[in-house]
Amino acid sequence: MEYNSILIFIISAFCLGAVLIMMRNSVPQKLKRGLAGTAAFMILIAFILIVYSLFNMGSSH
Repeated sequence: MEYNSILIFIISAFCLGAVLIMMRNSVPQKLKRGLAGTAAFMILIAFILIVYSLFNMGSSH
């Protein structure tokens, strides 16, 4: 499994969530719901990838 691309995705998902939280007052109202949903979905996938990589840490493929 390619862990570099997974790591980049995890970092970008958490950075998007942090930026949305910090800049929540300056994001236009029409974009807030869509960006929040996208960020939440990306963070959920990032957590799933973290757990999956922890379970597969000891296996040799």
